[in-house]
Amino acid sequence: MLIDWFTVGAQIVNFLVLIWLLKHFLYKPVLDAIDAREQRIARREQAASDAQAAAEQVQAQLAQQQADFEQQHKALLQQAAAEAQTARQQLLDSARAEASNLRSQWQEALRKEQQSLRQSITTRTSHEVFAIARKMLAELADTELESRIVSVFIQRLHNLEAAETAQLQATEVSADFPVLIRSAFPLPANQQTALTQAVQDALHMTPDIHFATDPELLSGIELISNGHKVAWSIADYLEAMEAGLAKLLGNKITSGEFTHAT
Repeated sequence: MLIDWFTVGAQIVNFLVLIWLLKHFLYKPVLDAIDAREQRIARREQAASDAQAAAEQVQAQLAQQQADFEQQHKALLQQAAAEAQTARQQLLDSARAEASNLRSQWQEALRKEQQSLRQSITTRTSHEVFAIARKMLAELADTELESRIVSVFIQRLHNLEAAETAQLQATEVSADFPVLIRSAFPLPANQQTALTQAVQDALHMTPDIHFATDPELLSGIELISNGHKVAWSIADYLEAMEAGLAKLLGNKITSGEFTHAT
């Protein structure tokens, strides 16, 4: 079999031309299209990856914000509960303090009222006792008691202190300002004489002496000369005793001793 080299060469040339044509007009556009598609796919995948990363970041931010919100909400609830508890405790303390203050004021008012009542009863009782004593002494007074009172008063004149004597001696004694001796009972002549002599001895002078009676003087007698007075009476002793008793009871009531004792 003979080989037609011309034909073979022509076929080889045709084949080479075909390959060049295919490569130039078919393979390159196809390859370019494939590359472009791959690039588009890669860009889309990158965009999708970026979007997913951004979404994950946003989700993480939202989750963090949610956690922060929940933490703040919890903290606010705790703070509100603590403030409510503090306000409640303050209101309770204020109510207790006010109740205690009112109770103390009520107890103090009650104590003062009881003290005033006890003091009033004690004072009234002491006044009644001494009033009865005065009445009994006035009813029991007789000549012998009156004579003894005059004797005691004369002794009182003899024992005048220097200051009292000086005051009486310095008094201007005249008909307008006589020495007045008052007693709760009329004095007989002998007692008036004895009293006159006692006054003259005490004052070392002979003043004009007037005698008078005053029923208010409970078993007593007094000498008055121009504003100065020398007196002795059972009433004075009773008044002194009454004042001393009132002071003693007042001190005991004030200090609470009488209250605790009762």
